[in-house]
Formats: sequence, C-alpha cells, structure tokens
Amino acid sequence: MSYQTIIYTQENSVACITLNLPERLNPFTADMVSEIRDALARVRTDKSVRALLLTANGKLFSCGADLGSGAFNNHEESRGARAGKVMRNSINPLITELHELPVPIVIALNGGAAGGGVGLALAGDIVFAARSAYFYLPFIKKLALVPDMGACWFLQRRLGPARTLALCLTGERLSAEKAEQWGLIQSCVDDAALLTVATQMARQLARLPAHGIIEARQICAVASSNDLRAQLAYEAERQQILFDSPALEEGVKAFFEKRDPDFPGRE
Repeated sequence: MSYQTIIYTQENSVACITLNLPERLNPFTADMVSEIRDALARVRTDKSVRALLLTANGKLFSCGADLGSGAFNNHEESRGARAGKVMRNSINPLITELHELPVPIVIALNGGAAGGGVGLALAGDIVFAARSAYFYLPFIKKLALVPDMGACWFLQRRLGPARTLALCLTGERLSAEKAEQWGLIQSCVDDAALLTVATQMARQLARLPAHGIIEARQICAVASSNDLRAQLAYEAERQQILFDSPALEEGVKAFFEKRDPDFPGRE
C-alpha cells in the first residue's frame, strides 16, 4: 500500500509510524485508519522489527474523529448507524491491533491528543509527551457523546475511576506535566528533545527478548485482578516455562560475562 496520510519508516529493528495530515490536525480519516492498520500488519509480519515508535507531524498528535468530512453521513442510514459500523469495522480493530502488537510500542506525543486521539496515544506501552502536549476529552461536554477508542479503559487503569470520570465530565485539558505527575505517562520532556528521548527508548526496548513485551503486558494485566495467591501461582507457572527458554540461557551467560545480553529475535 502507498501511504498518503502516514509515513512509515524503519531504522534497524525500530519501525516508526508518523501521522501526517498536520494541516488538518491529523484527524482519523478512513484512509488514515486503513493505512495505520496496514502499517501495523507490516510490523506483525516483519520479524526484523522489534519495537515501534508512533508519533505525528504538526502541532497536534490528533484531533480525533474526522467529523467534518461527511464520513458519518449516509442517506441510506442514520449517523448513529454509520458511526457504529465505522467503530466496529475499523476503529475498534485498530486499537486492539495496536494494543496487542507483538513488539513494544513507544508513543511520542508531539502535541495535543483530543477525542479519539487520547485512546490511540494510550494504546502504546510507554508514552513520552512534549511539554506542550495535553489530553482532551470533549465528548460529553461539547458533543453529547461518550469517549471512544478505549480512552476510558486506558485512563481508568492508570488514573483510577475518580480522575477518569472528572476528565470525561469537565472536558478539561490534562497537561503533559500533570499527566506525568498523575502517572498517566512515562515522562514529560522538552518539545525539542521528544523524538530523541522516545527513539532512544524504542531502541532500548528493541533489545528485549522477543517474548518480553507479551509476558510483561500479561503479568501486569493479571496483577490488576488477581489476589496475591493467584498472582504468585501465575508467576510460578510462567517461570517454570521461561526458565527453560534459550533467552534465559543467553541472559545468564551475559550476566557472568558482564555484558549486555543479545537475545534472539522474533521467530
């Protein structure tokens, strides 16, 4: 596929997807969603890719849904029916495909994430935000809609129900600095340093064992619902399997040789 709304690049084992409709504030057009999903499929199938960096060009990361394009207007069905179809057939799969990608994902939030842009930004594993960036959920206050693209699912797990509900109801912008203070993102950095810091992290994560991101996501997910005994049992189960892996052999060898491990890539 030839991309018109995003830029896809790869440097060594790190792939990068850049939203590239800056003059329109990077709305989620049908073409953009399709192109992001195609790029994610490339990452899944290209075993040389071991980390993904996701960012955008322009002053905003994304303004969210492309409400002005007429995409939700169809004379044969209501706007609601059309919106539901778009969500189920393209938007929701995009978020699940990103969240379940078999490589670590670093988000470089170059500017504001509004509407659905919040869900896209938080679907990554580690988020760095420029100091000028912010999170903004105008759905209820401005549009009488509910937040989508998984925004509340991600927010509630990181901020808790009280702060998530307040952000939904007030429509107030959450600055990058406060997002860092609240534990929503990894770090808030100067705008000029954002790509450098995020790229360095992506390169670092690309050196992890190939299965590392899947194991890390899963153990954190079950820890949020397990009681202590169940968590300990899960850890014993996973360690029993992982202690027999070639990756552990390399890790132990590197430890005694006082060097960084060189873990095998994706198979």
